[in-house]
This record gives sequence, structure tokens and C-alpha cells, in this order.
Amino acid sequence: MAASQGFGEVQEARFANADLEADQSGISLQMVKPGKRHAFAHRHNEAEEVYVVISGSGRVKLDDEVKEVGELDAIRVAPSVTRAFEAGAEGLELLAFSPRAKGDAEIVEDFSWD
Repeated sequence: MAASQGFGEVQEARFANADLEADQSGISLQMVKPGKRHAFAHRHNEAEEVYVVISGSGRVKLDDEVKEVGELDAIRVAPSVTRAFEAGAEGLELLAFSPRAKGDAEIVEDFSWD
């Protein structure tokens, strides 16, 4: 999905909702390439998300707080919190779980890590 949106140089994303015939549950596999950040941050109006680090390490920025993350860390993100991930030297592979809420996400393009 990321490549089709012009973000293939920094990340990959695959969404399993349709393949699983999931009506209410959302799941995605996200891979952030080594030393790269998510192409954009986002937040939700209603949907809570849980991310699980499958492999690699890096950082997550939640609003103004930056935290280190590594293998098997689980990160719960409240709906209104703006979030984005940054991969370490070996990349970062995440599973993201959330309720399906079409139109609930808001892209935040001016999300600074400084």
C-alpha cells in the first residue's frame, strides 16, 4: 500500500481486513525501512490502536513524547494522540490492531520530531 501512495522508499504497509473478511477489526503489517520515519503522522477521532513490534527497534513519537521501542513491545495509543514511528539501523516491523473506522483517521503532515 505504501508504494502505491508514493511512500515506498520509507515504508511498506499491508492491510489484512478484506482477506480476513473482518467487519469490525482492523490489522496491518507495517515495515519502516532502516533509519527512516513513517511518511506522515496520524491520529483518530474515535479508534484506539495497539502496535506490537515484531522485529527491529526504533522510536515512537506520541504527541510530544518520544519513546524507544524494541521487539515484542506493545504500544497502546489513545484516539486523539498523534503518532509516528522511526526505525533504527535494522528497520522496524509492526503489527497494528484497531477497530475498523472508515474516515476516522486524520493525517498530520507537520508533525516535527525536533
